[in-house]
Amino acid sequence: MLGLTVRWSLADAPEGVEEQLASYVAETSHARFTGMAGLRFKTWRQVPGEWFEGCYVFATSEAREDFQRTFTEGADDAPGTRMIGSPPILVEACDVVAIAEGWDGFTAAPRL
Repeated sequence: MLGLTVRWSLADAPEGVEEQLASYVAETSHARFTGMAGLRFKTWRQVPGEWFEGCYVFATSEAREDFQRTFTEGADDAPGTRMIGSPPILVEACDVVAIAEGWDGFTAAPRL
């Protein structure tokens, strides 16, 4: 499977940005990516004070390449960049080797 990681550093971000990012995901970003053509799934992860990232898994290499190109071209004006105050420190394509669904199943939700 075809992955893409986009990561921002939170080291110099404004205080409270983690909550601002979580609210943005819940209120806007989750809906944008739900049902997106070419995308299998996306997760949002953060370590407060360290980093915030989006992890994407795409159905085709074309979908990943198109998204990566479009994102990279607009990264300086991306919502995460505006909230954090700096562009991503990493935009990296990768291979997802495997996915296992545990006994308790998978939950798709705008905020956990």
